[in-house]
Amino acid sequence: MLTEITTQAVEKGTMLPLMEEFYTIQGEGNHTGKAAYFIRVGGCDVGCHWCDVKESWDPDVHPPTAIEQIITNASSYSDTVVVTGGEPLTWNMEPLTSGLKAKGMQVHIETSGAYALTGTWDWICLSPKKVKMPLAGIYEQAHELKVIVYNKHDLAFAKAESEKVSSTCKLYLQPEWSVREKMIPLITEFVMQNPKWHVSLQTHKYLNIP
Repeated sequence: MLTEITTQAVEKGTMLPLMEEFYTIQGEGNHTGKAAYFIRVGGCDVGCHWCDVKESWDPDVHPPTAIEQIITNASSYSDTVVVTGGEPLTWNMEPLTSGLKAKGMQVHIETSGAYALTGTWDWICLSPKKVKMPLAGIYEQAHELKVIVYNKHDLAFAKAESEKVSSTCKLYLQPEWSVREKMIPLITEFVMQNPKWHVSLQTHKYLNIP
């Protein structure tokens, strides 16, 4: 049972339900291959059936952690931080990002966009989900649109979503891991026909790293 003080701190964003944090190589999207420190925040009600971190969904099983400790840990490893989840925008990201930026760090987020954007970000990767669509305001702010392709209908979804982002937003299609062998040929053909799109692969899984 959380104390009232802890509950209030989580609501303010000065503590966050931290699932895990680790230093690794970014495996997906525009920054593939770069070293980065990942902060995985618990809590998500988007509920993608193919999610590979379902253990992140329930925030109550992840200990509220002071952001000062998270910031100290991150700054010891890398100048680039990726905040992911779960759905990190479930929580107020302003205190965390302010602290990270004060350390001179580049701060990235991976989000479904289903909640209001909080925090100051150098890179916003928007990964929209049909089950809980992004709020309208985040599309113009996204630097990267990454659509997970589980079936061929997701290609039409991706095309529709790409019409909502800015002209400078990078566009990526990523096969859902469990069906990658089926989806990669469809994605390859789509990208060749629509060259503004790029292929994203979960290279960290091929490298067998977090």
